[in-house]
Amino acid sequence: MRTIDVDTKVKFLHGFSHKTRIQILDCIKNKEKTVSQIVDDIATSQSNISQHLACLKGCGIIVGRQQGKYIYYSLRNQQVRDLLSMFDEVLLDVQNEVASCENHIKGGHC
Repeated sequence: MRTIDVDTKVKFLHGFSHKTRIQILDCIKNKEKTVSQIVDDIATSQSNISQHLACLKGCGIIVGRQQGKYIYYSLRNQQVRDLLSMFDEVLLDVQNEVASCENHIKGGHC
């Protein structure tokens, strides 16, 4: 098995480290959507969504498909969909500990 350096792992995981990006991923988990559709679902500004989409795309988590004047965004593949499901499964088990991890929320480290 190939090894991946820690800096690459950190960059990839950064894609999952913001509330809006997680909302976007949940929004497109089962169906591709345009920026406008994502904005409607998440109720935030288009520029905010566009910035986060660029981050997710740059991290290799999502892809965009051009159709006419619209770009449809979706998860990169089934592995990313499975990873999101695994996050949910693990979080069900550790959510109490995560909720009490106040240092991280304040910008410190756990």
